[in-house]
Amino acid sequence: METQTTTTAAPSLGRPVDGRAAAGGGDGQPGDPLVAALRGVDTPTLANAIEKLAVRNRATGFCSRAMRQLTPELGPMCGYAVSVQAVTMTSEPEPSRADAVERYLEVCEALEASPKPAVVVFQETGPFPEYSAHIGEVLGTLFQRFGAIGVVSDGAVRDLREIRALRFQAFAPGTVASHANFVIERVQVPVVVCGLTVYPGDLLHGDENGLIQVPVEGRDRLPELIERVQRAERRVLDYLAGAEVTLDGVRQRLVH
Repeated sequence: METQTTTTAAPSLGRPVDGRAAAGGGDGQPGDPLVAALRGVDTPTLANAIEKLAVRNRATGFCSRAMRQLTPELGPMCGYAVSVQAVTMTSEPEPSRADAVERYLEVCEALEASPKPAVVVFQETGPFPEYSAHIGEVLGTLFQRFGAIGVVSDGAVRDLREIRALRFQAFAPGTVASHANFVIERVQVPVVVCGLTVYPGDLLHGDENGLIQVPVEGRDRLPELIERVQRAERRVLDYLAGAEVTLDGVRQRLVH
């Protein structure tokens, strides 16, 4: 195997915030109108609306193109991060089955305590993340029972057909058949996945276009800003679909 370059976060251009701690009074439950509203919009539109908040640099807050939605038939995903660091491609002996189960249950405890809906976010800390499967049918089913709606991994998933049958969202660069020497190391710590730094409790949104972090500041304004973005885009597209299109007309609609 060739040596794998460690994935690093995109340049930090603002002070990191623990999304759960700073979320204020929002309970994040499935009936939360904000989460429900965000699940009804595609991720690029939401990203455009976040830009209008002007609370972070536009070059931050999203994963690289390596992150893919492997369950696009489920539509957009929106949920609160439960973060996990794991190591998979290691020559160290696996922990005992009892120890491994306790680490799985630690994730379940974090899911129980998390705002809902929750998303399990895995960072591979060992070498060769392209060989590292972090979740399959069994863990997917287990985590789903404790409140997770999906998984985000900078490595891989497996049992994809079964994951899809669960209607469990899966975001990862791809799939791998073997779990190798998968070990959970730490739970609810900051992680970096495909260039995006994720803190426990961060609100994540993703679809077939990619995955982003939703900032805490100004969240309540996002539904209004989403509508504004959609109206502005529709104005341009309707004009371009018309019988007569001029440069001045395009300029007027793009600038104003």
